[in-house]
Amino acid sequence: MNQELSYDGLRERVRLLGDMLGDTIKHSLGEDWLETIENIRVLGKSATEENQESVQKQLEVLFAAMNNDELSRVVSAFSQFLNLANIAEEQYTVAHYQGNPVNDYLKRLKEEGVDGEVLRQKVNQLSIDLVLTAHPTEVTRRTLINKYRELADQLQQLDVNQALANDVTHVERRIAELITQAWHTHKIRESRPTPIDEAKWGFSVIEHSLWEALPQYVRELEDALKQSFDIELPLDARPLKMTSWMGGDRDGNPRVTAKVTEQVLLMSKWRSADLFIGDLDNLANELSVSVASDSLIKLAGGNQKEPYRVVMRNLRDQLVEIREKISEKILGKNIHPAECAFSDEQLIKPLLASYESLQACGLQIIANGALKDTLLRAYCFGTSLIKLDIRQDSERHEEVINEVTRYLGLGDYSQWREQEKLTFLRKELVEKRPLFPRRWQPSESVQEVLDTMQVIANNDATSFGIYVVSMARSASDVLAVQLLLKEAGVDWPMPVAPLFETLDDLNNAEFATRQLLDIDWYREYIEGRQFVMIGYSDSAKDAGVLSAAWAQYRAQESLVALAKEFGVTLTLFHGRGGTIGRGGGPAHDAILSQPPGSVDGGFRVTEQGETIRYKFGMPELAVRSLSLYTSAILEALITPPPEPKLEWREMMTQLSGRATEIYRGVVRHNPDFVPYFRQTTPEQELASLPLGSRPAKRKPEGGVESLRAIPWIFAWSQNRLVLPSWLGAMESIAGAIEGFGKDTLEQMRQQWPFFRSRLAMLEMVFSKSDPHLSAAYDKHLVDKDKQAFGEKLRDQLAKDKQTLLSLSQIDHMMQFDPWNRNSITMRMPYLLPLHMVQIELLKRTRANPDDKNLQMTLMMTIAGIAAGMRNTG
Repeated sequence: MNQELSYDGLRERVRLLGDMLGDTIKHSLGEDWLETIENIRVLGKSATEENQESVQKQLEVLFAAMNNDELSRVVSAFSQFLNLANIAEEQYTVAHYQGNPVNDYLKRLKEEGVDGEVLRQKVNQLSIDLVLTAHPTEVTRRTLINKYRELADQLQQLDVNQALANDVTHVERRIAELITQAWHTHKIRESRPTPIDEAKWGFSVIEHSLWEALPQYVRELEDALKQSFDIELPLDARPLKMTSWMGGDRDGNPRVTAKVTEQVLLMSKWRSADLFIGDLDNLANELSVSVASDSLIKLAGGNQKEPYRVVMRNLRDQLVEIREKISEKILGKNIHPAECAFSDEQLIKPLLASYESLQACGLQIIANGALKDTLLRAYCFGTSLIKLDIRQDSERHEEVINEVTRYLGLGDYSQWREQEKLTFLRKELVEKRPLFPRRWQPSESVQEVLDTMQVIANNDATSFGIYVVSMARSASDVLAVQLLLKEAGVDWPMPVAPLFETLDDLNNAEFATRQLLDIDWYREYIEGRQFVMIGYSDSAKDAGVLSAAWAQYRAQESLVALAKEFGVTLTLFHGRGGTIGRGGGPAHDAILSQPPGSVDGGFRVTEQGETIRYKFGMPELAVRSLSLYTSAILEALITPPPEPKLEWREMMTQLSGRATEIYRGVVRHNPDFVPYFRQTTPEQELASLPLGSRPAKRKPEGGVESLRAIPWIFAWSQNRLVLPSWLGAMESIAGAIEGFGKDTLEQMRQQWPFFRSRLAMLEMVFSKSDPHLSAAYDKHLVDKDKQAFGEKLRDQLAKDKQTLLSLSQIDHMMQFDPWNRNSITMRMPYLLPLHMVQIELLKRTRANPDDKNLQMTLMMTIAGIAAGMRNTG
């Protein structure tokens, strides 16, 4: 695909939507306001590197003269355009993308003479587990998301009509109507979503996109394997798994309670039943054939005329009954959990029997139609629709056991040395009598942890993914959870995954995990499979992106070796965010930049907030995203990336050490940093933005160190300095070049995917940074005695850009990624005015902190800039 040429078509599409938005503005606000908006747009578009400060000054004067209502109109116009540009790009990318990533990769393997049996073995290892996170950075209301989804569908229909030379008038009329509806809809949620709201949003992603995308993705994978290597994908292969943190992630979120988790589990089962009922209605209509095997006729109660319909309707009726029981329980009626239970086996068995009967009777074309689609959904989603992970901070588990040991007179567990804790936990895990005394009355916070454990015990294993222990530092953090699960009566081996987040914890990951695997009882309990979660955001916030990336790499590498030593299958769980500062980046490059062997046990990754919509919001987008993941994982399995040479390791260790010093020298040790950060970014104002159900800070009284990674990155992306995503990285590399020359670094760039991907991600970061805008924020919002601090950071940013250009041997950023470069460029005329309005609004809100209308307009700028940057946290 010629990316440069293809972008012209996208510009035309964006222009069409922009014209329609212009008509809406004219009808809503009048011709004069349309002219005002257009003048601002043209002014924004005229900005170049040389004249941007002049353009910013003109916008500054213009916005200072406007009243609050007028500024609100400007914000609405430019935010809406950026959302329309995103929709157009998503739909256009799908419609005009040529080729299939998996097919392309398999053809390459065929040309290289790869043995088909090797591929077959690797395909059997293929496992993609997408985990929809419970802390979405999605700032767009669900009402608007639904309108945008239909708008994308109408754009697709526009392509179809144009291709067939059909009339497009009615399609364009509907597009204009949706744009007008969106214009007159409140853009910002006025209250934080509840964890239940978040869970509903996750269900909606499956219902409106992945439900349709899954069978299409599997069919494309099957066709590619069959065509290139004559490999049959087993019907129950389950290459895709779906998990969620929405309603299960209680780390630092007091709103996620045991009752919430219980309700989310019920809602998930209800939605699964409802979706499968829809499928079964369709199958009962379609499967009118009478030819069937004896076993199928028996299953249909002897009906020989329409046995398949009987089977489908019987299954449908069972699910209707289950759905009704779940509804009653959700409404508070005393329904026993067993009455709401319906196993995956009960769902799959009649579907599989019907499929096998059609196959045996020579009706493969029917078997492999809608029935197979439903079977594939049953294997992937099952009766729980989406498995729920539970996540909790290690300190909360320690608090429980500490209360028990003190009550029993055994001492203060929290003060014990690690070996003492392990001895106690190992003894209690094999003990037949309960640990918790009958008359013991726990504190409220401890009771909540115990109630969560009881919810797990009251449900079956198919409802859950894994239990994630955040801020895990030692083996006892994992065993403590297993003891609490045992005490609650959980009679199946729920996987417990330590989450290593900080730099120190990542460096200690191998030692802590070895302590676990050295325990005979533990190895038997995990049944040969260990999950470990790698934290990206907190490690980057702790030490900077370069140091965090190297620590993550080394931790994964050592854990892979450890798993091989103990004969255990290791599944690494990647807690990536959407931004570079949280481990984000192109999925293909990210997977191939990991250590060899890191995907052998499957690939598990968080998908958060706005990245869920950008990657999986439409069925076609979801299919393409899954295909990209699949091709990269197969490539990593068949041709793993090279192990780094000794001199590369030594260089990375030196670079990361220096990068950490630089990063922490600014963020932790400079007394001007915190006041500067809070003045130049909307960090304080972000607390009022209803981003998600979780508080912005882990501890309300804490400073920057307690700030969550999402608002940390979000704040810096708003003022376009994007500081956490680059600070320390290129400065440490520049020092290495000065001290040792470029030779080793050049080798690393050319031959080591890990290092090359770091540079590529920094290119994207630098492309999204804007020192002129950052300086404008400082000029208007930062005390004069701290403005030199910002100027020093921008000077370093300029030096770092030049270092990267020189090392990568390119003339400009993203030189070899024209599509994404153009994507960023296209949004600049609309982002520049939004930033200048935000600066004016920050001045006004800080002078009038009680003005709710001002706060709402400011929130709209935050959401609009997030849309234009295509990431938030």
